[in-house]
Amino acid sequence: MTDAACIGLLGGSFDPPHRAHLALARSALRALRLDAVWLIPAGQPWQRAPLAASAQQRWDMVQLLLAGEPGLHACDLELMRDGPSYTIDTVRELQRRHPHTAYTLIVGSDQLANLCSWRDWEALAAAVDIAAAARPGHALQPPAGLLQALQRGGHALRLLPLPPLPLSATQARAAHGNTLRTIVPPAVARYIEQHHIYPDPETPHGHP
Repeated sequence: MTDAACIGLLGGSFDPPHRAHLALARSALRALRLDAVWLIPAGQPWQRAPLAASAQQRWDMVQLLLAGEPGLHACDLELMRDGPSYTIDTVRELQRRHPHTAYTLIVGSDQLANLCSWRDWEALAAAVDIAAAARPGHALQPPAGLLQALQRGGHALRLLPLPPLPLSATQARAAHGNTLRTIVPPAVARYIEQHHIYPDPETPHGHP
């Protein structure tokens, strides 16, 4: 990866990555006129339960999700780092590596509402623009403190024109067959099924 004018950063556990992640990345790329969007699988997400898929499996699935998608790329920075994955550490490392690049953090409205609980969130707001899209059941309502921190740092909050998509990784982990393919692209669904990442509780033990 090389320096570019403006890069969007879309982080997450991606357990698994699904069609709503892809739609969000595409929307940000177009609406914000970014040079690229990087999807960053978390190594050890600090605000959620243990993951079902391994780091390698999540990396492989993100690569499959983005295959043939112009301007969308995967970044393994957090997978290569030990310890909990904090967004501020990722942004600081990217700024060190690519000092002439401007970054926009892409989040859903659920993450936006919770962003002031993140590690060093005020430093994060001083370092990047933020772009947010609506998620089902979560209003696009940024915390007042976040808006103030962005203004102090000379950064902006942008709202993405993406309608809420009723898709989630939780649904994908419980889905199989044709239902799974409505949530994740076919290549990701095949990978999940071939590796038996999210076993069907109704399938007898010992049978694929």
